[in-house]
Amino acid sequence: SSLTSAVHSLYLSFYFQRYFLVGSNHAQTKHRVLKIDRTEPKDLVIIDDKHVYNQQEVRELLGRLDQGNRTKIGQKGSSGLSRAVLAFGIVGFVRFLEGYYIVLITKRRKMADIGGHSIYKIEDTTMIYIPNDSVRVTHPDEARYSQTVLDSYDFAFVFCSYSYDLSHSLQYNLTLLQRPYEQGSSAASSTEEEVHTQSKQDSFDIFEDEGLPTKVVYGLYNEPYYKYVWNGKLLERVKDIVHHDWLMYIIHGFCGQSKLLIYGRPVHITLIARRSSKFAGTRFLKRGANCEGDVANEVETEQVVHDASVMSFTAGSYSSYVQVRGSVPLYWSQDISTMMPKPPIRLDQADPYAYVAGLHFDQMLQRFGSPIIILNLVKKREKRKHEKILSEELYRAVVNLNQFLPPSHCIDYIAWDMARYTKSKLCNVLDRLSMIAENVTGVLRTNCVDCLDRTNTAQFMVGKCALAYQLYALGMIDKPKLQFDTDCVRLFEELYEDHGDTLSLQYGGSQLVHRVKTYRKIAPWTQHSKDIMQTLSRYYSNAFSDADRQDAINLFLQVYQPSEAKPHLWELPTDLYLHQTSTMAIPQDRRSYTLWWSEGVLSYLPVPYDEVPCEENMKKVKVKRMNQLDESIDIYTEFFKPYELTSFDDTFCIAMTNSAREFMPKTVGADPNPFTVRKPEETGKSVLGSKSSKEETVLQRKTAASAPPPPSEEAISSTSEDDSEEDREDEGTVSQRSTPIKLLTESGESSRTQEVFQHHMAKEPYGLNLAEFPSEDDLLIYQREPVSRFPEDSIYGVLPPQVDKNSREVFESHVMTGQGQVRALCREDMLMYREYIKNRYM
Repeated sequence: SSLTSAVHSLYLSFYFQRYFLVGSNHAQTKHRVLKIDRTEPKDLVIIDDKHVYNQQEVRELLGRLDQGNRTKIGQKGSSGLSRAVLAFGIVGFVRFLEGYYIVLITKRRKMADIGGHSIYKIEDTTMIYIPNDSVRVTHPDEARYSQTVLDSYDFAFVFCSYSYDLSHSLQYNLTLLQRPYEQGSSAASSTEEEVHTQSKQDSFDIFEDEGLPTKVVYGLYNEPYYKYVWNGKLLERVKDIVHHDWLMYIIHGFCGQSKLLIYGRPVHITLIARRSSKFAGTRFLKRGANCEGDVANEVETEQVVHDASVMSFTAGSYSSYVQVRGSVPLYWSQDISTMMPKPPIRLDQADPYAYVAGLHFDQMLQRFGSPIIILNLVKKREKRKHEKILSEELYRAVVNLNQFLPPSHCIDYIAWDMARYTKSKLCNVLDRLSMIAENVTGVLRTNCVDCLDRTNTAQFMVGKCALAYQLYALGMIDKPKLQFDTDCVRLFEELYEDHGDTLSLQYGGSQLVHRVKTYRKIAPWTQHSKDIMQTLSRYYSNAFSDADRQDAINLFLQVYQPSEAKPHLWELPTDLYLHQTSTMAIPQDRRSYTLWWSEGVLSYLPVPYDEVPCEENMKKVKVKRMNQLDESIDIYTEFFKPYELTSFDDTFCIAMTNSAREFMPKTVGADPNPFTVRKPEETGKSVLGSKSSKEETVLQRKTAASAPPPPSEEAISSTSEDDSEEDREDEGTVSQRSTPIKLLTESGESSRTQEVFQHHMAKEPYGLNLAEFPSEDDLLIYQREPVSRFPEDSIYGVLPPQVDKNSREVFESHVMTGQGQVRALCREDMLMYREYIKNRYM
């Protein structure tokens, strides 16, 4: 099991000479103390005794510090220990021109849950200066550097977790849990015992004479994948000094989760996007690749689908699919000095042997294995060469690299001019993308020029195809096919649009310009004006604010470290030399042009090298022998938080997007199946928001008594996967599973319309017009006959719920205990009570 950090909340106390950072777990039973020296003007001095305090010990420690630092005993004032701020984690330590700052998380919000592991969005941070005023050496440009980070760097898209490694994929994290650790666990456990010494009282066991065994499990802690970690440099100074519970690695990108209800069975669809911290920046300032193979706007998107009725990783059903987007891996850029909407593309450096592309695809082979599939959406036919320059160079690079790979592991290259097909009235763009997605087996790398609009739509179509196979593998559907205009696909489309808007804001400065509805050609006429506004917003951001955002990213990632011997960041004409290390020094070792992959990668393909249990990878994992009920591996405590006072209505699982609440029609007779094809106006959102139109309000679904039975799954799967606008018009406006009825006559009787509209509120929930008086025949039957001759009060036979034997025994034991008749304790009860005593009081 993965280890949960013991530092979930912390508070910062200080006096003149030191800061004391006290970290606590959920139950406030385990505490750690970090001491930070404030007398050093430009150096960072941190002391971690790596001791776990209980609540009484930490109170006594802080009490002694408070009393010892007062001028007089019993005097209250600023001379004692003062409490500064309450926080939820440490982002890191940063220094500009004066002393160090500590960056703390002060506000968070839960965004997703995977296997009981919570994922939080960091909503606010604070940056506290460490040295005290007496030793502070002021610098006139310090404030400008600090304000650049605070004002321009956006913490709204940063995510963290206390128990789940967000920098790795779900496949990698589950692969670690399935490895055998019996051989290497003894050495790891001995080192942990040296660090965490226990007193005799802590090791005392009141059950040791009974010989009851304690189940041992292995707690795992592994190093993150630093390419997707954004505070790795900020924690570099302290990661070898402090305990790993203090280290919280954050990612930058997107995280969203929605609940798909399949006849009451909850299925969570999670989307996690990890933005690379290498060669990171804004749209026109970061293009192509650097000398190490890192590309601009590189984002790894993972969609996780799991049955939420079972929480744990060991017993639950989980499925994951990963896609990658990133700029074309070549040396290219665009000159923005001309203030043109589309600056000309230029190749900055000749690379005939595809050296930089080889470095990039070598990283992908190590992380994902083979095959790697490239979907290039860049234009291929233009009157004046613009995007075509990139298509030609990328094709040459892939051909050159593939000639040295084995045929079974070659890079698949798919080039498709998506923009040209969009303008054609004879071609359906989404149908073509669906065909590509059906033939993909492996990790798909999608790119256009910006990797924003076209790329997001292509990734959505591939993700939609993968979602069908994921639900099919989990046993939720009988065929791996999903159609548009279903609650499931609408939920997934909304999740992907939020994902695309977020990534577009980070890199391009505006939301998406072209969405899935644009390529389906069903976007409303108001969408055109919105697209124009987003284009103008993107142009304004690129022209005026991208430079400040780029400076903030370079400072936060420590790509540029201020120094009095260097020119200031805002004085540099370009940051090319900061991201291209080869421009500052000649590389000593240069990789072969033919054997362009790393050593050992090729021998394990198609398995990714990072998941191979070799000696190099095993060094990144720390193993610790632990008790089964230890709090640091207890997912129950992490998820339910039994020590906190919470409200059921405020829990995350209630507030998250729900397919039944947000997308299912709010009418009687509507099929609750989320895979039913519906009309665009039939969603729950549109029904609630379109009550201004009287005619649309009158058009309702048939009642539950007159609704037709749902068709078979074969009838649903026989229709086209991607229904275009023309297909829906040919088929009519009637959906497959619910038929609308028109209550207005051809002549348009106004009085009848008004009457139907007045009694609509009663007709919708009950299925009857309660204002109509019963007929005389019905009244005679009611007077001389009983209401019903059926033994039950329904036309359907209702059976009492079945209770299993174990539930009956638990209930009978509960009743007997209330009457004073306590049954004898069994072996399992003794084990449970033993663990409770050890964890609670020892």
